[in-house]
Amino acid sequence: MPLTIAVFSDVICPWCYVGKRRLERALDQLEIRSTTSVQWLPFELNPDLPERGIERALYRARKFGAERSAQLDQQMRALGQEEGISFAFDRMLRTPNTRRAHMLLARATQEGRADQLADRFFRAYFEDARDIGDPDTLMEIAAASGIERDVARHAMESDDLRQQVVAMEQQASELRISGVPFFIIDEKWAVSGAQTAEQWVSALQQNLGVEAKTRQSA
Repeated sequence: MPLTIAVFSDVICPWCYVGKRRLERALDQLEIRSTTSVQWLPFELNPDLPERGIERALYRARKFGAERSAQLDQQMRALGQEEGISFAFDRMLRTPNTRRAHMLLARATQEGRADQLADRFFRAYFEDARDIGDPDTLMEIAAASGIERDVARHAMESDDLRQQVVAMEQQASELRISGVPFFIIDEKWAVSGAQTAEQWVSALQQNLGVEAKTRQSA
């Protein structure tokens, strides 16, 4: 049967983007990526941000201080290069509120498009320096993932999807998840943090045994 991996993450978390790439590399090495289902679950790093977000420079200065922020960006840029990610921190102007993005991911899950949409969100924010808190930008990205603009607009206005996101984040709190990315594999065991591809391969082989090598033909 297919492997299922649920990921609590935020689309403005650079470690989540790195973690996604590392996981994908491990799945490719094990030749099980095509039979693995990845589910994206919400974990807002800044749930109290204004709906329109705030200037990134101001946000980072308040959180880390300007000098420390620059150091962290430099370190993450180097890590990103190892995974084929070109972080554009110098061009990123805003830190967005990601509630709408998570609501769209919840809608995309219903169509089996969430993994593709998550990838586009990460790329748009971190590499193209786009404001993924802006509704028009979100609709454009959703359309590129095969979700009609009217469907995306409705999703971002849906009270049901909003409540679904809040409920999932409450579940993360109940599970005592305090940082992301956080991976739950087959609803049985968990991996916290952006593990390397090598660590993923070892963990999957250890926990799945020969099954990891045969799932692709199941």
